[in-house]
Amino acid sequence: MSSPAERYAAARRRTAHPALAEFTAELGFSLDEFQVEACEALDRGSGVLVCAPTGAGKTVVGEFAVHKALSEGRKAFYTTPIKALSNQKYNDLVERYGPERVGLLTGDNAVNGDAPVVVMTTEVLRNMLYAESPALHGLGYVVMDEVHYLADRFRGAVWEEVIIHLPPSVTLVSLSATVSNAEEFADWLVTVRGDTEVVVSEVRPIPLWQHMLVGNRVFDLFSLRPSAHAAEHGASPRPLSTRERGASVVDPELVRYVREHERRIEGWGGSGRRESAHKPRYRPPARSDVIERLDKAGLLPAITFVFSRNGCDAAVHQCLMSGLRLTDEAERAEIAEIIDERTGSLPEEDLHVLGFWEWREGLLAGLAAHHAGLVPAFKETVEECFVRGLVKAVFATETLALGINMPARTVVLERLVKWNGEAHVDVTPGEYTQLTGRAGRRGIDVEGHAVVIWAPGMDPSVVAGLASTRTYPLKSSFRPSYNMAVNLVGSFGRARARELLASSFAQFQADRSVVGLARAAARHERDAEVFARDMHSDRGDVGEYARLRREISDREKELSRDTQAKRRIEAADALAALRPGDVIRVPSGRRQGLAVVLDPGVTDLAEPRPLVLTEDKWAGRLSTIDFPTPVSSLARVRVPKNFNHRSPHARRDLASTLRNARVEHDLGARKVGKGRSAAADDPVLADLRAALRRHPVHQLPDREDRVRVAERWLRAVREADGLHRTMAERTGSLTRQFDATCDVLEELGYLVPEPAQLVPADTAVIGAADDTPVVTDDGRRLARIWSEADLLVAECLRAGAWRGLNAAELAAAASTVVFEARRDLVSLPAIPSGKVTEAVARMRQVKARLSDVEAAHGVRVTRDLDLGFAWAAYRWADGQSLDRVLAGAEQAGTELSGGDFVRWARQLIDLLDQVAKVADDAVASVARAAVGRIRRGVVAVAVGG
Repeated sequence: MSSPAERYAAARRRTAHPALAEFTAELGFSLDEFQVEACEALDRGSGVLVCAPTGAGKTVVGEFAVHKALSEGRKAFYTTPIKALSNQKYNDLVERYGPERVGLLTGDNAVNGDAPVVVMTTEVLRNMLYAESPALHGLGYVVMDEVHYLADRFRGAVWEEVIIHLPPSVTLVSLSATVSNAEEFADWLVTVRGDTEVVVSEVRPIPLWQHMLVGNRVFDLFSLRPSAHAAEHGASPRPLSTRERGASVVDPELVRYVREHERRIEGWGGSGRRESAHKPRYRPPARSDVIERLDKAGLLPAITFVFSRNGCDAAVHQCLMSGLRLTDEAERAEIAEIIDERTGSLPEEDLHVLGFWEWREGLLAGLAAHHAGLVPAFKETVEECFVRGLVKAVFATETLALGINMPARTVVLERLVKWNGEAHVDVTPGEYTQLTGRAGRRGIDVEGHAVVIWAPGMDPSVVAGLASTRTYPLKSSFRPSYNMAVNLVGSFGRARARELLASSFAQFQADRSVVGLARAAARHERDAEVFARDMHSDRGDVGEYARLRREISDREKELSRDTQAKRRIEAADALAALRPGDVIRVPSGRRQGLAVVLDPGVTDLAEPRPLVLTEDKWAGRLSTIDFPTPVSSLARVRVPKNFNHRSPHARRDLASTLRNARVEHDLGARKVGKGRSAAADDPVLADLRAALRRHPVHQLPDREDRVRVAERWLRAVREADGLHRTMAERTGSLTRQFDATCDVLEELGYLVPEPAQLVPADTAVIGAADDTPVVTDDGRRLARIWSEADLLVAECLRAGAWRGLNAAELAAAASTVVFEARRDLVSLPAIPSGKVTEAVARMRQVKARLSDVEAAHGVRVTRDLDLGFAWAAYRWADGQSLDRVLAGAEQAGTELSGGDFVRWARQLIDLLDQVAKVADDAVASVARAAVGRIRRGVVAVAVGG
C-alpha cells in the first residue's frame, strides 16, 4: 500500500496532466516510471524518444499520443516497419477505439484511410509526404514504432526522410529498442524536429537469467546477477574486450566443467590424430531432449533460434519423430479451430505443396517452425497459437527477433555463428541482446531465461561477454537514391536538397556540427532576403553599389597588405646590412630614438633581430615590426670589445658615447616620410572609384542609409556562402553522392539544369543558383517508382523494353528487377523463350548503358538483373498451379518455398502496380492485367484479397 506522500504526489500528477490521467484510467494497469515520464513530456508538447528493452511497454507512449490526438480533434499516424506489425497494431487500436476511427494503409491494404487514426508502414507515410497528400492536413502526432530500423541498410533511409520532411507542427514520438547512443540520436532529433526529450530505460520488465547447456547439464552463465556484474563493468578503468568482460563474471564451475568436457571428447569433425582415436565424437544434444528438459524445468514456452530455415523445419520433424507431444486434448481442439480459421481460404489444391498436413501435425503437438519460407497464413497461425500459450516450442530464424510481439519464457540459441548472406559470422552483442530479449512474458513470468547450447570451441567467457555487453549503437544507413534525388530536387531544388542531406542523421553522425551549419546558413539566407527588400530602390541597384564599395575597400586593403609586405622585405634587407657600432634611428614605439647596434642578429632561419642599446640605456633585440621603413646607418661609434650588455656600468658608458654622437653628427629628431601610397597609382582602384561615382545610387539623398542595409545584406550573403563552403567540405560523401546521382539523372534527361540567370542582387532570391535543375516528365515518372532498381525500371519504360508483352510475359520480365536469389543457393536459371527472352535482352542493353553512365560519374552501379523468378512469375500469371510453378522454378534452377514464392509475388505486384500508374497506356493496361493474374490463390490470401 502506498504512503500518504506517494498518494499526494500521484494526485498532483493527475491534476497537472488530466489527459494522461484519463488515458491511464482506461488501461487497467499502472504505468512504469519511464512510461509516465515519456507521457508527461508528450503532454507538455514535447516530442519524445523512448528507448527501452523488448517487452518493456514502449507502445503505451505511442498509444497515449493517439489518445491525445483524438481528444484534441487532430489526426495521428502510427507507423511500423513491417506489415505484420501494422496489422497487429491496427487490430489493437480498433479494439480500443472502434473501426470507424481507425484506418490501415500498407502496400496490400487500404482500410478507412481518412480515419483520424491511421496505422501504416513507414514507406506509405514517406510517399504521402513527397506527394503532399491531403491526408496530412490536421496531422498532429506521428508515432514511429521500431525507429531503430533506420539502421537497416535497405530501408533505413525511409525513416530519416520522414523525420526530416514532417511538418514542424507535427509532434514526433519515436520508439526504439535499447541503443547505446540514444543521446546522440536524441540530439539529432532536437536539431531537425525541435524540442525532444529522451527517455531511456535499461531495466527489463522481467529479469533475465543466462544459462549454458553443456552435454546434459545446465549451468548458470554468471556467478553474479546481471545487475551486479553490469555495475562492475561501469566502473572499469578501461574498455574491456568481450572475453575479458565475460571472464570477470562467468561462473567458474562452468569454466572448469567445459575444460574437462573438452578433454574427454573429440571436436565436431574429428582431428584424425591417433590420440583422438579413443575419444567419443561430440554430438549436440537432440532437440527433443532439450525441449523435454525445459518442459520438466517449467521453462516452456520456448523459442529456439536456428539460423537456417531447413534447420527449423528439421527440428519440428525430429521432435515429432521422437514422440514429443506438448499439448492436451483441449489445447489441440483450440489449435485446430485456429488453423481452420486462419487457413480456410487457402485453395485446397495448394495445401499439399505447402506442406500443410505436416505443418498442422506439428502445431497440434505444440511444435512449430517460424521463418520467411512459410506463407503468411502459416506464420500468422503460429504467432496466434504461441501468444495464446498453445504452441510450446517454436524453432525460428532470427527474423522473429525483429518481428511482431511473440515473447516466451525461455530463449534457446543453438549456435552463436550465423550466415549473413555472404559468410559465416559471429553473433554480435546487439544481435544477442535482441534474440534473448524475447525471454520473459510481462504479467505472466516472474523471470526469463536464455540458454546457449555449448559446442566445442565455444568459450563461456566470450558468451558471458556477449551477454553482458550493452553496446548496440544506432548507425544511419541513409544514402541518396535516384528516386529520392528527383523527389528532393522537384520539391526543394538542388541547393536546398543538399541542405536536407546535411540534416540527415547520417551526416549528423559524420559531423555533428553540419546540421547546425545548415540551419545557420538558412538563417543568414532568410536575413538576406529581408535586407534585400529593405534596401531596394527604383533608381538603382543598391546591392551592386554596396558591392562596388566593398570591392574598393577590399582592393585598398589588398594594396596596403602588398605595400606592408614589400616594406617588411626592404626593412629586413636593411637590417641584415647593419654592422656592430652603426647608429640607427628607431622611428616609433617605446624604443623611439637613437640606438647603437651591438649585434646584427642575422641568421639563416629567420628575419634579422639586431641587438641594440638606446640612449636611455635599454638593451634588447628589435625586429622588422619596429621599422616600417628601411633603416640606414646614420653614424658609427666604437663598441668596446667583449661588451657585456647586461652590465649596467657598460650600458651607461656606451649610452653616453651615443648621446655625444648625436651632438657631433647633428642627429636630432627627424620626421620620417611615409612615401607615396600605392593606392594612389593603382589603375584598378581608380576604375572602381570612377564606377562608384558614376553609379546612380551615388546621387541618392538617403544613400548612406540604404548602403548600411546593403552592407548587412552583403554580410549575410557572405556568411551564408562561407557556411555553404564549410558544409561542402564536411558533408563529404553524402553531398558528393547526391551531386553524382543528380549528374547521372541530368545526363539521362531526368533532371535539366536551368540556364544561369543574371538577376540584380537586391531582387534575387538568396540561395538561387545557376545549377538548380528542374524535373522533366521522365523525372516525374521516376519520382513515382519506389524500387531498389528505380532508375533501371524508368529506363526500361522509356526505352520501350516492355512494349508488346502480354501479362505473363511482363510479369516474367519485371521480376528480373525485383527478385534476388539467396546467396546460399546455387542458381543457374532459365527463362521463357520468345518475347520474354527478347525483352530481357533489351533490358540488358539498357542496364549496360546505365552502368556505363554510373561508372563515369562514380555512382554505385545499379544491381544486375536476376532471372531466378522469371519462370515462376510467368507460369503463375499464366494460371498454372502452385505445385507446377514451384516444380518448374526448381527445374529452371531456382529453389523456392511457398513462403518465398508468396513474398516475391507480393513484391512483383507492388512494382507492377507502380508501372500501371506511370507507364504509357499500352504497358499500363498490361501491368494491371498482370497484377490481376498474380493476385490469386495463395498470393491473394497473403495480400488480403
